[in-house]
Amino acid sequence: MRVFINDKAVDVPRGARVRDAVAQADDGLARLLDSAAYVTDAAGRPIDAGDPVGEAGAVFRVVVSAKRGGKPRLTKEALRRWPKAELHVHLDGALRPATMLELARAQGIRLPADTPDALAKAMLVRDAKSLEDYLRKYEITLSVLQTAQALERVAYEFVIDVAAENVRYVEVRYSPLLHRPALTLAQAIEAPLAGMRRGMIETGTKVGLIVCAMRTRPPAESLELARVAAEYRTAGITAFDLAGAERGHAAREHRAAFEYAAGHGMACTCHAGEGDGPHSIDQAVHELGAQRIGHGTRLAEDPALLDEIIARKIPLEMCLTSNVHTHVVTAVAEHPFARYYQQGVVVTLNTDGRLTDGITLTDEYYLAHTALGLGPADLARVVLNACESAFLPEYEKVALVSRVQSELGAL
Repeated sequence: MRVFINDKAVDVPRGARVRDAVAQADDGLARLLDSAAYVTDAAGRPIDAGDPVGEAGAVFRVVVSAKRGGKPRLTKEALRRWPKAELHVHLDGALRPATMLELARAQGIRLPADTPDALAKAMLVRDAKSLEDYLRKYEITLSVLQTAQALERVAYEFVIDVAAENVRYVEVRYSPLLHRPALTLAQAIEAPLAGMRRGMIETGTKVGLIVCAMRTRPPAESLELARVAAEYRTAGITAFDLAGAERGHAAREHRAAFEYAAGHGMACTCHAGEGDGPHSIDQAVHELGAQRIGHGTRLAEDPALLDEIIARKIPLEMCLTSNVHTHVVTAVAEHPFARYYQQGVVVTLNTDGRLTDGITLTDEYYLAHTALGLGPADLARVVLNACESAFLPEYEKVALVSRVQSELGAL
């Protein structure tokens, strides 16, 4: 099949690796792949030269670094073997395409494609123009998640999938409000908790469930959710969050819900600084009492607030690929993640939507390594940031950090 390397057409057999295609186009460039060059896809996202070519017509760019003869890069496979933790991923953005199709057929729901591969492509949000546009993909996934059985299944499969790439701890979030009136809030909470428990028993990966109030819903619904969620605090509910379209929907309107959640022993995080400016982060921290910030990409626009976030060690749950898809940043190379890390912000790497963004947590670490220049020691620090920022009892957090440190040391 024919693919393109730096605009040069080459024919490779099916099953060929990207490295093979580069070698066929230019053997000299191929020899630089382990030191002074890397490969990106047509959109500029770095990819592993050991990955399969994929489909005919694929376009790859070989970028030669200004620093020749540097240390060999970590491969994506090496990073997959690393122990990892994730704090920001949406359950309704992480379904398996094959499962979506089965659920849709059983419920008589029409999806945008009828094969797993075609559906995976249809669910990607690379054509979104804004956060609001991005969120429309979730209307599709939510359409097949309006039964307890569906919620339990996707929660179970999610745990199996993250465990397969050595995620030792994950906090997954969703909004039970978006499963009414088909389910009560209690039913919409109990179903994923049941699936998570099965997954944890099978894999050993520990999971916490974060419930999201919605900015676009009435504050009374947020308070209602906080009251119900607090009843499950010892059964697997890890924290309370605020999600949804950010611009024009002030976080302060949901303050009562966050006060109730915090008053009943729940940790709090909040999406902010993604679809709106740093004033949104300011509200999340000072008016909702958020202990972590979801995204926080635009934090640097307020230097005083940035200094406060650093001083108070408030972690940012950052998502590189998602921020490109929602046009918060123009390209991964422009993302402030590395700059925040160097300034002393407690940054963590996360997927946001595994299906909707077409990535794994390993992919995000590989992007941070290849596009942002974080070396192995830096990436190990980011892994530990996630472990240390987990919403866990202190004794469990200490055990998680100790385990991951030991495994990283062995690697």
